Amino acid sequence: MEFYDVHFSYIDNDTLEERFVSVPEHGGGSLITEGPMKPGTMHTVAFGTAERLGLYRLELQVTGGKGKLSISGSGADTKTKEAIKVAFDYFKANINRVTAMSKVGDHDYHLHVVEMHNTGAAGALTLCSFIALCSGMMNKPLQGQMVVLGDMSLGGTIVKTVNLAESLQVAFDSGAKRILIPTSSVGDIPTIPGELYCEPA
Repeated sequence: MEFYDVHFSYIDNDTLEERFVSVPEHGGGSLITEGPMKPGTMHTVAFGTAERLGLYRLELQVTGGKGKLSISGSGADTKTKEAIKVAFDYFKANINRVTAMSKVGDHDYHLHVVEMHNTGAAGALTLCSFIALCSGMMNKPLQGQMVVLGDMSLGGTIVKTVNLAESLQVAFDSGAKRILIPTSSVGDIPTIPGELYCEPA
């Protein structure tokens, strides 16, 4: 593990911001690597088409444009695209509640979905897509090694995590150190195995 404690970065010539780059060695073999993530990048655990839970990474690129959304990636089928479009519609309708500094129509958004466990495309990606869009728009990254669980309805209601204990196990095995769960899932905390449970911060 020659590079395990080394952080690689570069300076963006346009913005003069330092951006960190993850390498496989840096994460010690985990799918969720240590260190800061780019704004708009995040992880979630969801059921794929194989009816198994798997880890998914969303990577958002925000550029100048006219408010268009494009979706790509190995983890993006019809259900995935529908879930992301629901998130984008909610994002457009509620951006003023998130930030008054930016307008959705001033940018184009490209969301890339990566399935990390070969579990097939996932449909329950509305909540994490909304969070990725907010993170990218405000240029603020999520906390490192965080996984967001749960989903969101068309009207913005947060939906509880299906099979919380197994979702936490997948996240933990993938390298997660922080988990964000819906309050509606608090009642399932007693189902969490002792080795995964920790007191809320």
